[in-house]
Amino acid sequence: MKSLITTLLLVITLSSTVFGDDFSDGYSAYKKGDYKTAMRLWKPLAEQGHANAQYNLGLMYDNGEGVPEDDKQAVKWYRLAAEQGLADAQTNLGLMYDNGQGVIINYTEAVRLFNLSARQGDEYGMYNFARMYKDGKGVEEDKIYSYMWFNLANEAEHSFSKYERKELSKKMTTKELHVAHELSQKCLDSNYKDCESALPNFLHRKLNLSDEEHDDDD
Repeated sequence: MKSLITTLLLVITLSSTVFGDDFSDGYSAYKKGDYKTAMRLWKPLAEQGHANAQYNLGLMYDNGEGVPEDDKQAVKWYRLAAEQGLADAQTNLGLMYDNGQGVIINYTEAVRLFNLSARQGDEYGMYNFARMYKDGKGVEEDKIYSYMWFNLANEAEHSFSKYERKELSKKMTTKELHVAHELSQKCLDSNYKDCESALPNFLHRKLNLSDEEHDDDD
């Protein structure tokens, strides 16, 4: 399974005009299918700490564009960009850990990275964070949190989240769905900063939510 985020980043973050021109020229070359030129222009920038160039190199190694496909090199460049806070890189690095591409499978690390990306409003980070909650991978399985993040990913126009949310809703009670929607709104209102609460687990224990009827989502 290849990484889900496959769009190159064009934002030019370096103040130097020369670096900016090199980055843009690399993007133009990439769009024309001239991957070797793109790699030649981006690699020096990536080595000097340009996060978007680092991410783009990771993507090219991930997909074997202009270079032999190399998961370990992809992980290297995704990691450098992720450490600078780039959400797309955090999501793709999380997927590498989730799938065991270039690294040993580590669901806990994948969850950490998806969480970081999701908190920046990245639709793929939110979708994958929800998926980990749904499957109980790297985190305790929790339908409420999973639904919340699928719902937020859907709000961010992630194409597959609506289906996942609907399927999950068939396994949830009325009260669980109510709490999930409340948490989604709380998370949105806080710009993804305040997205957790003790409320769901409390409700699971004290209100016997599993005894409620299951409701389908629209």
